[in-house]
Amino acid sequence: MTPSGTRAVFLDRDGTIIEDVHYLADPDHIRWLPGAMEALKLLADHGFLLVVITNQSGVARGFFGEELIKTVHARLESELEALGVRVAGWYYCPHHPSEGRPPYRQKCGCRKPRPGMVLRAARELGIDLSRSYTVGDSLRDVECGLNAGTSPILVETGKGAEEKNRARHDVPGIEVFPTLLDAARWICSRGVEV
Repeated sequence: MTPSGTRAVFLDRDGTIIEDVHYLADPDHIRWLPGAMEALKLLADHGFLLVVITNQSGVARGFFGEELIKTVHARLESELEALGVRVAGWYYCPHHPSEGRPPYRQKCGCRKPRPGMVLRAARELGIDLSRSYTVGDSLRDVECGLNAGTSPILVETGKGAEEKNRARHDVPGIEVFPTLLDAARWICSRGVEV
């Protein structure tokens, strides 16, 4: 069991740690973004729990099932474990508010920008959200981090280059970095306390 008060970095998946291939339906199409694995190792070595949070409405839309998501996450986890990096939790939202059929077509509390995945992980893993970060490539990720009470960071990979001006306008003072590795270096340079 993880002690209460642990710091974490909540990470979007597609466009933040791996290439966004638009509904990743084949684990063989996984491509790590440059520096992402190094970033995760750096964060883990500095004592942060790593938690992946990802919207996967491809399930609701009928493009793939939940088993495929688990297979993709197992592949990512295996590649990280080879570097000595452990992800504490993999959380995904299979829902969409207007696409697909029940039970996947629903307005849920876990689809980003709602904070359900982050709040669930905090409960299950003993995470102190006020000492944690959320990193993603979209305004939706940033808003999720804010809604959960973490410090949000936008990276310019994936959709981030297109969304950075809007994010800076809507979230004054937000930190924006070119890559996850740049963000990780900044987080680790801040010392023990957020």
